Amino acid sequence: MPNKRARNGHIRSPLLKALLLGLLVGLVGLVASPLHFVLGLEENVGLGMLFALRGARAAPPDAVVVSIDKESSEHLGIPDNPDKWPRSLHARLTDALKAAGAEVIAFDVHFIEPRSPEDDRLFAEALDRAGNVVLTEPIKMKEIPAGGGNSGEWNHNLIRIVRPIEMFSRAAVATAPFTLPRIPFKVNRFWTFETAAGDSPSVPIVTLQLYSMRVYGTFSRLLGKLAPELAAEIPPDAAGAMRRGVRDLTRDIRAIFERKPELARLMLREVANSVSATPQEKRLLASLIMMYSGGSSRYINYYGPPGSIRTIPYYRALEIAEGKDPGVDLRGRAVFVGLSEVLLAERKDSFYTVFSQANGTFISGVEIAATAFSNLLTNTPVRPLGLPSHIAVLLLWGVLMGVVCRVSRVGMAAAGALGLSALYLFVAVHQFKAGNAWYPLIVPLFVQVPLAFVGAVLWNYRDVNKERRNIRTAFEHYLPKDVVDQLSRDVAHIQTGSKVVYGVCLFTDAQQYTEFSEAMEPHELGKFMNRYYETMFTPVKEQGGFVSGIIGDAMLALWVSTRSETALKEKACRAALQINGQLERFDEQPEARRLKTRIGLHCGQILLGHVGALDHYEYTPMGDIVNTASRIEGLNKYLGTNILVSEDVVDQIKGFLTRKMGSFRVKGKMKPVAVYELVCRLEDADERQRQGCQAFVEALNAFGRGAWDEAAGKFQGTCRCMGEDQASEFYLRLCEDFKKAPPEAEWDGIVVMEKK
Repeated sequence: MPNKRARNGHIRSPLLKALLLGLLVGLVGLVASPLHFVLGLEENVGLGMLFALRGARAAPPDAVVVSIDKESSEHLGIPDNPDKWPRSLHARLTDALKAAGAEVIAFDVHFIEPRSPEDDRLFAEALDRAGNVVLTEPIKMKEIPAGGGNSGEWNHNLIRIVRPIEMFSRAAVATAPFTLPRIPFKVNRFWTFETAAGDSPSVPIVTLQLYSMRVYGTFSRLLGKLAPELAAEIPPDAAGAMRRGVRDLTRDIRAIFERKPELARLMLREVANSVSATPQEKRLLASLIMMYSGGSSRYINYYGPPGSIRTIPYYRALEIAEGKDPGVDLRGRAVFVGLSEVLLAERKDSFYTVFSQANGTFISGVEIAATAFSNLLTNTPVRPLGLPSHIAVLLLWGVLMGVVCRVSRVGMAAAGALGLSALYLFVAVHQFKAGNAWYPLIVPLFVQVPLAFVGAVLWNYRDVNKERRNIRTAFEHYLPKDVVDQLSRDVAHIQTGSKVVYGVCLFTDAQQYTEFSEAMEPHELGKFMNRYYETMFTPVKEQGGFVSGIIGDAMLALWVSTRSETALKEKACRAALQINGQLERFDEQPEARRLKTRIGLHCGQILLGHVGALDHYEYTPMGDIVNTASRIEGLNKYLGTNILVSEDVVDQIKGFLTRKMGSFRVKGKMKPVAVYELVCRLEDADERQRQGCQAFVEALNAFGRGAWDEAAGKFQGTCRCMGEDQASEFYLRLCEDFKKAPPEAEWDGIVVMEKK
């Protein structure tokens, strides 16, 4: 169970980090999406991408544009400038369109100044006869600086609607504004009601209301059924509605829907369930309901480049009533009249849209009005995601991107991000084609995806660096820092990094460790040995050495250099004395059990490097020096000492009291080694220790000459001087043995050890 929990913990941690990154990416997307700059990119770039990928589509046949163009001026023999066209010509067109069966006629031409009285009279009479003409009202804006004109303060816009001249305004069925921004602004939406002009209904709204007057009675009865207290505010039939005026009627209906927002849903349900209404009537009713229940603006669903709305030249429209162009059927159509041809950006009625061409060909205002009308009639404007859906898309997409990029390697994360981005784009384009739904592109694809990828790479880099530091720290518990540096740069060094160095080896062993470990539980033994080794490791580290290895109760520590150094040997000797002193204090702790530790030191050339094969290596020294240090440590148990060092170690070092212990040929070795006891630092030595060491050396000299009785007497004197001395007792036994059985060969003073 512990292993299973550990595995699950390792699984959850990366996933939690991935989810955290994803949540952060999602939140960044939510914060960025309402920014003015981002909204501009989303409208001008993101929406443009959707239109470009969707392509052009057929426009509904309900709207027709009659173009005031150069071709017609040449054909009719009138000036090229539309402002100079005689208004009697517009009167002829109005009569012709009415006779051809046009349901509504909307002029995107400004009639704000009187011209020829006769022509103006003829046009006013034609408007009155038609009874279905909407004239466009220009809007003039004046910027007023706030705070007395200080340039650093916000300015205000004063908007004024300019109505057509009085005779035209009275004769037309309605007048309405239609405001579009000029370049460099891209026209992405239109106003349904001009909020800055007193909520005045725009040309597409008034045109659709007129176009739908055939179902006004049904609309009024339906409203009376669902909201009788509100239905009384509008006329019950079309005749009464026309007498009130289409402009005022649209305002009143909109006010009703604003006061009762749920009315649209109820009316749409009634329309869908109606059995008496025809499909055409249901479509008109649904269009009216959706028109009034929406906001003050709509995003335009363009059908394609300029000319996508069916367009006929002005002169051909005049010929319809004369029967010269029977191929044009305007019955039941909404006809929009205005400047419309292959326009360049410098023309006053040209606008920059998603389908504007690179050669400067823009779309006309009258075609935009016809497009807006068609969008309302078919209920197909571009629909941005609602706020809940928008939040859900950005948040879930951010989480998905964060998870994919965080849990994958860099290459897979890049491939996954690109693949999912392509899938997101495919879904967004499909939804745009199928239901005109506008999914955001800029924030998900160009903000969240790079953020998730870069964030994941940086986070992974941070985690990898943290893991490397952890691994490095862990390795530094086992290997010297310079070796870790080499391995971190090139792991091949593990097989080729062995080198011959000068080293001082310090070997320790605990007396009767086997019996000691048998008396303790493994867990308790582990805790005790950790404290034990901490006591020994600290002096080694403080004196610049490193622990090469431990096996059970034994430790091997090293001090290495490229050449023999007295300072290196002195550091090792100080470490040995500190270990011995700290272990004595460690053994005095109440909870500790006594664990007598012996220490041996030797120095010389060693091969230091990684030893092993396949997938297992250990960093360890090799050579006779290591083995000799181990044998010297073993001599302690015969001589009763704690620290023994070789003659090579004590050579030229200063500041330590040492006692020569003799020369020994240890088991398994052919060459003898001269051994010294490392007693203490000179400043810590007392007189008794100094005299005892001197007496022992004199006894050892007699022993080396083979003067067994003299040596025995002197060793006995050493015992009296130093108290109980196991080394002196060791030599006393040898003297007795050699007196009984003298050495056969010529005596050289070397003691041969048969045991380790």
